[in-house]
Amino acid sequence: MQGKVQKESPENKEERQILVFLVAREELGLDIACVREVLKPQEITLLPTAPSFIEGVIHLRGQAVALIDLRKKLNLKQKGDEHEKRIIVCSVNHFIVGLTVNSLKEMITLSKKDIQSPPAIVAMQMETDGILGLARVGERIIPILDLETILTKKETIEGSLLEP
Repeated sequence: MQGKVQKESPENKEERQILVFLVAREELGLDIACVREVLKPQEITLLPTAPSFIEGVIHLRGQAVALIDLRKKLNLKQKGDEHEKRIIVCSVNHFIVGLTVNSLKEMITLSKKDIQSPPAIVAMQMETDGILGLARVGERIIPILDLETILTKKETIEGSLLEP
Protein backbone atom coordinates (compact mmCIF):
# COMPACT_ATOMS: atom_id res chain seq x y z
CA MET A 1 0.00 0.00 0.00
CA GLN A 2 2.85 2.40 0.75
CA GLY A 3 4.19 1.95 -2.81
CA LYS A 4 0.79 2.82 -4.23
CA VAL A 5 0.56 6.09 -2.27
CA GLN A 6 4.03 7.11 -3.41
CA LYS A 7 3.13 6.28 -7.01
CA GLU A 8 -0.07 8.40 -7.00
CA SER A 9 1.31 11.34 -5.03
CA PRO A 10 3.62 12.77 -7.75
CA GLU A 11 0.87 12.44 -10.37
CA ASN A 12 -1.57 14.41 -8.22
CA LYS A 13 0.96 17.20 -7.72
CA GLU A 14 1.61 17.30 -11.46
CA GLU A 15 -2.05 18.02 -12.31
CA ARG A 16 -4.21 21.09 -11.80
CA GLN A 17 -7.92 21.52 -12.36
CA ILE A 18 -8.79 24.77 -14.11
CA LEU A 19 -12.23 26.35 -14.46
CA VAL A 20 -12.39 28.00 -17.90
CA PHE A 21 -14.81 30.88 -18.44
CA LEU A 22 -15.43 33.82 -20.76
CA VAL A 23 -15.02 37.50 -19.90
CA ALA A 24 -15.58 39.97 -22.76
CA ARG A 25 -15.25 37.07 -25.23
CA GLU A 26 -11.81 36.16 -23.83
CA GLU A 27 -11.12 32.69 -22.44
CA LEU A 28 -9.62 32.84 -18.95
CA GLY A 29 -9.05 30.27 -16.25
CA LEU A 30 -8.89 29.93 -12.48
CA ASP A 31 -7.33 27.18 -10.43
CA ILE A 32 -10.29 25.31 -8.96
CA ALA A 33 -8.60 25.42 -5.53
CA CYS A 34 -9.80 29.02 -4.99
CA VAL A 35 -13.36 28.42 -6.33
CA ARG A 36 -16.04 27.83 -3.69
CA GLU A 37 -19.15 27.75 -5.88
CA VAL A 38 -20.82 29.15 -9.00
CA LEU A 39 -24.08 31.09 -8.86
CA LYS A 40 -26.64 32.45 -11.28
CA PRO A 41 -27.04 36.25 -11.24
CA GLN A 42 -28.63 37.63 -8.09
CA GLU A 43 -29.97 40.91 -6.80
CA ILE A 44 -27.06 43.30 -6.26
CA THR A 45 -26.95 45.99 -3.58
CA LEU A 46 -24.99 48.95 -4.94
CA LEU A 47 -22.21 50.60 -2.95
CA PRO A 48 -22.07 54.23 -4.12
CA THR A 49 -18.45 54.97 -3.14
CA ALA A 50 -16.95 51.65 -4.24
CA PRO A 51 -14.36 51.47 -7.05
CA SER A 52 -15.92 51.14 -10.53
CA PHE A 53 -15.04 47.43 -10.87
CA ILE A 54 -17.02 46.56 -7.70
CA GLU A 55 -20.61 46.10 -8.80
CA GLY A 56 -21.89 45.99 -5.23
CA VAL A 57 -22.61 43.17 -2.82
CA ILE A 58 -24.76 40.07 -2.90
CA HIS A 59 -26.11 38.17 0.06
CA LEU A 60 -24.87 34.61 0.26
CA ARG A 61 -26.32 32.58 3.14
CA GLY A 62 -26.52 35.63 5.42
CA GLN A 63 -23.12 37.01 4.44
CA ALA A 64 -22.51 40.09 2.25
CA VAL A 65 -20.04 39.26 -0.53
CA ALA A 66 -18.37 41.86 -2.76
CA LEU A 67 -19.15 41.36 -6.45
CA ILE A 68 -16.29 42.21 -8.80
CA ASP A 69 -16.75 42.76 -12.53
CA LEU A 70 -13.69 41.03 -14.01
CA ARG A 71 -14.17 42.80 -17.35
CA LYS A 72 -13.72 46.19 -15.70
CA LYS A 73 -10.95 45.03 -13.34
CA LEU A 74 -8.93 43.57 -16.22
CA ASN A 75 -9.58 46.61 -18.45
CA LEU A 76 -11.24 44.55 -21.16
CA LYS A 77 -13.15 46.96 -23.40
CA GLN A 78 -15.41 44.65 -25.32
CA LYS A 79 -18.55 43.34 -23.66
CA GLY A 80 -19.39 39.71 -24.09
CA ASP A 81 -22.67 37.88 -24.37
CA GLU A 82 -24.39 38.11 -20.99
CA HIS A 83 -27.26 35.66 -21.40
CA GLU A 84 -25.30 33.00 -19.49
CA LYS A 85 -23.75 35.37 -16.93
CA ARG A 86 -22.47 33.66 -13.77
CA ILE A 87 -20.90 34.59 -10.45
CA ILE A 88 -17.83 32.60 -9.44
CA VAL A 89 -17.48 32.75 -5.65
CA CYS A 90 -13.81 32.54 -4.68
CA SER A 91 -11.63 32.65 -1.63
CA VAL A 92 -8.94 35.32 -2.13
CA ASN A 93 -6.49 36.44 0.56
CA HIS A 94 -8.74 34.86 3.24
CA PHE A 95 -11.79 36.80 1.97
CA ILE A 96 -14.76 35.67 -0.08
CA VAL A 97 -15.50 37.57 -3.31
CA GLY A 98 -17.83 37.03 -6.24
CA LEU A 99 -16.51 37.44 -9.77
CA THR A 100 -18.94 38.20 -12.58
CA VAL A 101 -18.15 36.41 -15.84
CA ASN A 102 -20.04 36.14 -19.12
CA SER A 103 -20.30 32.37 -19.07
CA LEU A 104 -18.65 29.17 -17.90
CA LYS A 105 -17.00 27.11 -20.56
CA GLU A 106 -15.46 23.96 -19.10
CA MET A 107 -13.44 22.32 -16.36
CA ILE A 108 -10.09 20.99 -17.54
CA THR A 109 -7.35 18.97 -15.88
CA LEU A 110 -3.86 19.90 -16.99
CA SER A 111 -0.49 18.41 -16.31
CA LYS A 112 2.31 20.67 -15.15
CA LYS A 113 3.90 20.55 -18.62
CA ASP A 114 0.72 22.04 -20.15
CA ILE A 115 1.10 25.25 -18.07
CA GLN A 116 3.86 27.64 -19.07
CA SER A 117 5.03 30.99 -17.73
CA PRO A 118 4.16 34.06 -19.81
CA PRO A 119 6.99 35.16 -22.13
CA ALA A 120 9.55 37.24 -20.20
CA ILE A 121 8.97 40.37 -22.32
CA VAL A 122 5.25 40.25 -21.52
CA ALA A 123 5.85 39.70 -17.80
CA MET A 124 8.22 42.69 -17.67
CA GLN A 125 5.59 44.99 -19.19
CA MET A 126 2.71 43.94 -16.92
CA GLU A 127 1.82 46.06 -13.89
CA THR A 128 1.18 42.97 -11.75
CA ASP A 129 1.86 39.27 -11.86
CA GLY A 130 -1.83 38.67 -12.54
CA ILE A 131 -1.25 35.51 -14.54
CA LEU A 132 -0.18 32.26 -12.88
CA GLY A 133 0.58 30.74 -16.25
CA LEU A 134 -0.62 30.03 -19.76
CA ALA A 135 -2.47 26.77 -20.28
CA ARG A 136 -2.03 25.00 -23.59
CA VAL A 137 -5.21 23.16 -24.54
CA GLY A 138 -4.83 21.85 -28.08
CA GLU A 139 -4.32 24.97 -30.20
CA ARG A 140 -5.78 27.27 -27.51
CA ILE A 141 -3.80 29.28 -24.98
CA ILE A 142 -5.75 30.14 -21.82
CA PRO A 143 -4.35 32.61 -19.28
CA ILE A 144 -4.77 31.31 -15.72
CA LEU A 145 -5.50 34.25 -13.42
CA ASP A 146 -3.81 34.86 -10.09
CA LEU A 147 -6.57 36.55 -8.09
CA GLU A 148 -4.28 37.30 -5.16
CA THR A 149 -2.26 39.70 -7.30
CA ILE A 150 -5.09 40.95 -9.53
CA LEU A 151 -6.98 42.00 -6.43
CA THR A 152 -4.51 43.83 -4.27
CA LYS A 153 -4.67 43.40 -0.51
CA LYS A 154 -6.19 46.89 -0.22
CA GLU A 155 -8.92 46.05 -2.74
CA THR A 156 -9.86 42.75 -1.13
CA ILE A 157 -10.10 44.47 2.26
CA GLU A 158 -12.24 47.32 0.84
CA GLY A 159 -14.43 44.84 -1.04
CA SER A 160 -15.07 42.74 2.03
CA LEU A 161 -15.73 45.37 4.68
CA LEU A 162 -19.08 43.79 5.42
CA GLU A 163 -17.63 40.33 6.08
CA PRO A 164 -17.18 39.14 9.67
